[in-house]
Amino acid sequence: MTEPGATTETSPVRLREPANLVCPRARWMWLVEGIVQALLLGGVQVAWWLLDRRGPRDPHVLVAGVTGIVMLAYVVGMPLWRFRVHRWEVTPTAVYTQTGWISQERRIAPLSRVQTVDLTRGPVAQLLRLATVRVTTASAAGHLVVHGLDRDDATALVERLTVAAAAERGDAT
Repeated sequence: MTEPGATTETSPVRLREPANLVCPRARWMWLVEGIVQALLLGGVQVAWWLLDRRGPRDPHVLVAGVTGIVMLAYVVGMPLWRFRVHRWEVTPTAVYTQTGWISQERRIAPLSRVQTVDLTRGPVAQLLRLATVRVTTASAAGHLVVHGLDRDDATALVERLTVAAAAERGDAT
């Protein structure tokens, strides 16, 4: 008889929190991306203020103040929260991911369902030696993504997943 919570080869894989955090430098990537988003939103508000020639400026000041407070909280809080939430893990049978910060998602993809494994690096990620790994599966739910991995760790993960997926007997369909 097995213990409660133990899995056997015939029991299904349980959805659980993955074990690995992303690279701590990911907080800086998300901070820079948040600042860029805040600046773009600020630019839209300045354009609105300059183009709106009618009436008093009170609505502009009120909206700018509220937006400024919300964006400051976003820029400060979002990188820290995302770092606490984003996790990943690869087991001999599956890839686990947990993403998001307001809306969170946990996913498991059996290695037999993996079709492609991609490594991408945006401009900020390149400066911080970070990368994103995207695992495309034979699923209508789409791909699994792990943002903010150290570049060398991401490269090793891509190689590991590629070898593991190729060794699986499934047809990934």
